[in-house]
Amino acid sequence: MKTNDNPSEAIFITGIDTDAGKTYATASYARLLESEGLSVITQKFIQTGCIHSSEDIEAHRRLLGTGELPEDIEGLTAPVIFSYPASAQLAARIDGREIDLPHIGRCTDELLRRYDRVLIEGAGGLMVPITDSYFAIDYVADHKLPVVLTTNGRLGSINHTILSLEAIKSRGIELRAVIYNEFFDNDEIIAEDTSSFIGRYLAVNFPGTEYFSMPAYKELLILHNKTSIRP
Repeated sequence: MKTNDNPSEAIFITGIDTDAGKTYATASYARLLESEGLSVITQKFIQTGCIHSSEDIEAHRRLLGTGELPEDIEGLTAPVIFSYPASAQLAARIDGREIDLPHIGRCTDELLRRYDRVLIEGAGGLMVPITDSYFAIDYVADHKLPVVLTTNGRLGSINHTILSLEAIKSRGIELRAVIYNEFFDNDEIIAEDTSSFIGRYLAVNFPGTEYFSMPAYKELLILHNKTSIRP
């Protein structure tokens, strides 16, 4: 719960593509903020491929060792869930339902009333369509949410990362941090070059933005022995 009277803040955790490591990045960033004395809760923006509950929220709780929270039971942390594992607009069409963005916003506002920080894990990348003309990045810009971008060292990730950063800049969105996910570092040469290149790009184009690797997520894996969870 809230630790002080200072304004609460919601932060959007996104990735350069699907399975970039957003779930682990969200848990890792939550732990970092908690170490600074802040109360933190995670929320899933739009969950697809699930019924009744969010697998990503469940992963956050396991990784952080909290177990199910009252806000999970209330439906505040996963306000929109679709059964088909696809982009939000396709999953909504298959389930025959609309995506209730105002409801998501109301749930975030209620979480902000209770916690210092709300970390909203996105679905896929920033350009995932919510409708044919409205994308995840539009929601982020409309709600003035700062972004934490999750990247990694897979071949091709420099391209995906720079495209994501350029989209963030073009919408005037605050880039709070970039988290480099070490899970995919199978080639040391590519991984080192990718990480260094992104760091140099950020220094020139987003000076002052936090940039760090995610060793904490490996510690979370060891601590909770959840090696079956997707990175």
